[in-house]
Amino acid sequence: MIENVWLVHPDEAMCAAFQRRFAGLRGVRVVRGRFEDLEPHDCFVTAGNAFGIMTAGIDAAVVGYFGEELMTRVQHRIMNDYFGEQPIGTAFVLDTRSPKIPFLVHAPTMRVPGNIDGTDKVYCATWAALLAVQAHNATNGHPIETVAFPAMGTGFGGVPFDEAARQMAVAWRNYLDPPHRLDWDFVVERHRAVCFDGSRQVVR
Repeated sequence: MIENVWLVHPDEAMCAAFQRRFAGLRGVRVVRGRFEDLEPHDCFVTAGNAFGIMTAGIDAAVVGYFGEELMTRVQHRIMNDYFGEQPIGTAFVLDTRSPKIPFLVHAPTMRVPGNIDGTDKVYCATWAALLAVQAHNATNGHPIETVAFPAMGTGFGGVPFDEAARQMAVAWRNYLDPPHRLDWDFVVERHRAVCFDGSRQVVR
């Protein structure tokens, strides 16, 4: 199991949204700062596009830190495993070859850069990232215990800070409390958690 989630952003308002939406959930640490300044941890999640073009936003910071060879390896993985286009709602773990942050998760929030506000893509990408780490831990001798996330979908995606934090928190809550059976009551409950903020539908 993943033990700790770090939520990282340089903006005070985004960090406040993280604090508010993740309140009461275990294993959460909010870090106000830049990716490049993080202390060592097991894994960082990058939320880019379906083609692994990592030239802007948090992707560019990741490539600047690890080197362009990492983007090449991400793109080769996308070409080999997804025939050149990684679907939203999928994610994979990659060895960074760096002792400070040994693993990266590539979990796209969009096919190509553009607005994704009003969709569930932040939830889908966050959920996919958590499941990719879970699968890695089930088969790998080097388990990932601490995963750091940026504010998914808030750059080119245009998702408001509070809504991005809400969808990410729903994914973490669902990870911490998996179901023991599947029925329509469960489906309705989970769907409402993703698509509604209280009584207000925010995802169409």
